[in-house]
Amino acid sequence: AQRRCQLLMSLKPMRSKLIFAFVVCSLALSGCASDEELTPAQDDITYNSISGRIGTDGPILAVKLDDTSLARPQIGIEDADVVYIEQVEGGLTRLAAIFSSVIPQNIGPVRSARISDIDILAQYGKVIFAYSGAQRAMLTVVSNSNLWDYGAQRQSPTIYTRDANRSAPYDMVLRGDLLLEKVKADGRDVAISKSVGWSFGDAPVGGAAIDSVSLRWPASKYEATWSKTEKRWLLSNGGIANFAASGKQLGPTTFVIQTIEMSDSIYRGSDGSYTPLSETVGTGTGYILRDGQSFKANWSRPAPESGTTWTLADGSEIKFAAGSVWVALTDRNPDFTLTAPTSPVSK
Repeated sequence: AQRRCQLLMSLKPMRSKLIFAFVVCSLALSGCASDEELTPAQDDITYNSISGRIGTDGPILAVKLDDTSLARPQIGIEDADVVYIEQVEGGLTRLAAIFSSVIPQNIGPVRSARISDIDILAQYGKVIFAYSGAQRAMLTVVSNSNLWDYGAQRQSPTIYTRDANRSAPYDMVLRGDLLLEKVKADGRDVAISKSVGWSFGDAPVGGAAIDSVSLRWPASKYEATWSKTEKRWLLSNGGIANFAASGKQLGPTTFVIQTIEMSDSIYRGSDGSYTPLSETVGTGTGYILRDGQSFKANWSRPAPESGTTWTLADGSEIKFAAGSVWVALTDRNPDFTLTAPTSPVSK
């Protein structure tokens, strides 16, 4: 296109021909620019460090979300780079959603913080922590931890809004955009996303082909089914497909099952039951699910500020598939549905 333009512009015809040459040149260059936008040069592509998505590393916002049937469909969670499933009182689960590559305008329903959140989030640095309150003793722990405490109890109702179509306590919706404006106005030095132990690339050899996996907590159940067409694990809860409010079914490209020790903390729920503490610092085993395969893995995290690494039995790294990452923290073994081998065709 450039050579065509140079040829046309090097001629010295009448004014009308010059105008015609300029138009042709402009159209040709526009076409080239459009193609470059569709297929950018490889060197120009950047990726988010914690999800591997095309984009950039940005300030990290961590939001606690309800995970019961009354909270669904959840809002904005499909944009999370990483989501942790953690057990709370009564054997229920709650989610800690980590946003960096995209900060949705609306996120919810927002719920209260738990002691396990402190260690989970420590590996990301001093992030913005959004939640809807906690026990009085826990509020002190959050304030004294390496987090920017932006709980609902300290912010205006224009930032922590209420959804009139939902009932309490499942109606609190965070305005992510307004919270980030407030944090910026406060001059906070927020952690920018960086590697937290894992990296992205091709799958190792030796994985077991699976169709689905089922995970149970005392009062919660997740299923993840591999979709060949969407190239991700589609999530369900108790047999019901888990959709976001946007209409998109939730599902990560890499589904991490992290087997952890769980014990009673010093905190109790409103019913008097102890709040479980998920031990995410130390070493353990688990599974990395990607590309329709399961890889038995070992995890290591020597200190709260350290990232979590995942390796095979020989010590080699298990790279994640680029895209959203979900991490299920559990002390129970998963149930896998193996892909049936293809039967030979009889002649």
